[in-house]
Amino acid sequence: MSAPFQPQGDQPKAIAGITKGFLRDKRKELTLLGVTGSGKTFTMAHVIQKMQKPTLVLSHNKTLAAQLYNEFKEFFPNSAVCYFVSYYDYYQPESYLPSSDTYIEKDSMINEQIERMRMEAASALLTRNDVIIISSVSCIYGFGEPQNFEEGSTRLSVRSGNRDISGPRDLAKKLVEMQYERNDTELKPGRFRVRGDTVDIVQGYSQNVVRVEFFGDDIERIQEIHPVSGRNVYEHSEVTVFPAKAFIVPQDRQKRAIEAIRKELEDYLPKLDAVEAYRLKQRTEYDIEMIEQLGYCKGIENYSRHFDLRRPGSHPFTLLDFFRYKFGNEWMMFIDESHVTLPQVRGMYGGDRARKENLIQYGFRLPSAFDNRPLRFHEFESYLPRTLYVSATPGEYEKDRSDEIIEQIIRPTGLVDPKIYIRPTKNQVQDTISEVLKTAEQGYRTLVTTLTKRLAEELTSHLREEGVKAEYLHSDIGTMERTEIIKNLRLGKFDVLVGINLLREGLDIPEVALVAILDADREGFLRNETSLIQTTGRAARNIHSRVIMYADKKTRSIAAAVRETERRRERQIAYNTTHHITPKSIEKAIAEERIVVSPHLPKSALDIEKKIVQVESEMQRAAEMLNFEEAIELRDRMAHLKKELHKKSPPNT
Repeated sequence: MSAPFQPQGDQPKAIAGITKGFLRDKRKELTLLGVTGSGKTFTMAHVIQKMQKPTLVLSHNKTLAAQLYNEFKEFFPNSAVCYFVSYYDYYQPESYLPSSDTYIEKDSMINEQIERMRMEAASALLTRNDVIIISSVSCIYGFGEPQNFEEGSTRLSVRSGNRDISGPRDLAKKLVEMQYERNDTELKPGRFRVRGDTVDIVQGYSQNVVRVEFFGDDIERIQEIHPVSGRNVYEHSEVTVFPAKAFIVPQDRQKRAIEAIRKELEDYLPKLDAVEAYRLKQRTEYDIEMIEQLGYCKGIENYSRHFDLRRPGSHPFTLLDFFRYKFGNEWMMFIDESHVTLPQVRGMYGGDRARKENLIQYGFRLPSAFDNRPLRFHEFESYLPRTLYVSATPGEYEKDRSDEIIEQIIRPTGLVDPKIYIRPTKNQVQDTISEVLKTAEQGYRTLVTTLTKRLAEELTSHLREEGVKAEYLHSDIGTMERTEIIKNLRLGKFDVLVGINLLREGLDIPEVALVAILDADREGFLRNETSLIQTTGRAARNIHSRVIMYADKKTRSIAAAVRETERRRERQIAYNTTHHITPKSIEKAIAEERIVVSPHLPKSALDIEKKIVQVESEMQRAAEMLNFEEAIELRDRMAHLKKELHKKSPPNT
């Protein structure tokens, strides 16, 4: 592990507690209750360093996973830190709407960079022990059988016996079986080319070229070549070439799988009406013909149960099977923001099942398509090795399952949680205006949370009428506008931001010194204990911060949130006093404004088309660099420009 600083605050105690628990029990489940800004990622990194175990870090979305990936990459520069998320930039699943008799075909756009990184994760798991995989919930979806993937690989050695490889022709044939595509013009992951006695291969997980030079039937030299400069990066005595795709089916299984598909079709057709039976028979027989001729078909994953030789109802192989296949139970899983991630894992199966029921009932898919699915929650639980749930507000599930809850309350910066004040709801708007003005005079900003979108908009209008510079933020606001609004708040262009569930907006604003929660006594999702604590945390970046909850009664959630916040404050203040620490507000630079393509600048349709091409190129570049927030902003900008283009284009005649 490489880091320029040492653990501070509660970090040393948390690291020792987690490590001790994991060393005692291979199936230990622990919870790290860490407040916002306490350095939970740094603690996780130290636990990995001390345990020396391969680790899966599970996050609930791509953006957070990318942030974690970059952090762990810095902490472990010499280890195999890999990124495993869905490789779709765009995904429209196959579905059928009986009410309108509408069939929606599967449509998707694959990000080749992420696909390569997924393959890198699979290969690293089978070849290295110092592996850290940062993954989204994608890890519970089908990903091929690890044994087939490993057995489908081939080892090439210089001047020694190479099984089944006698010259470049045999190697080319073997690569095709491993789902590589021959392309003598352009090389990219999953392709190879043959030039005389030389075979150039780009593995599915790599960007460098593996150059295999033959002398007769024997391999004379193996080099790793830079794809652009052609520079020799490394000289190999042997190299393992893995399949180009994670889904690899041995030839002997293909015939058995096709027979099983035909048998299932024969058994299921009598259960359908004439139209549905005809439709299913046509589709399935076409798919079988494609598999026989080409080795694959569109939607082949729906037949995965037959190719994997699995029982009906069984789950597909996932990334978790790669961990279990290679390491047994000798690995660790860290579930980041577990109060959000675990419910997401729990809900994946139900959504997938509901969509496929119509497809199967109306003759678009065989019943075996049900078994190409995400893991059920109890199946996910069966994989859990040493597991660490990480959250500022762990749920009841984590608390019940954990053998121990380890707290990380003290921040290295010395900042303490904000003080909470409870005031009656009568005249709450006028009181909020008064507090906003006081806060603005001090040079700070305010966040106000309401219960509905309409209320947020009406309150913003009222604040403006009263002379308060205000904006609102909710789910109807586009990504670009949201980013601009938050930036303007930090710059002081307005003083108060009104929203509904601001804790979900990922707001990290050191300038905020007041959070006002209207109607805090209205129990529900937006006013439960977790939401109140998380919303309170939005003010934990400023030493002058306060939280005002407007409530006529002290609900159980309010009482719990206040009690927990006060408990944390007492510990933080006592620690600062003992160690003579003076808290300081976080100083976070405001990012420079990116070059924005304004929809008002282009004057002609041709100008707009040029701008669309430019923005699309920038969007693709941002996605390749894993900067998903910027990519989403650029996608929304492109959509705006297309609307402008549509207005300027002449109507069809």
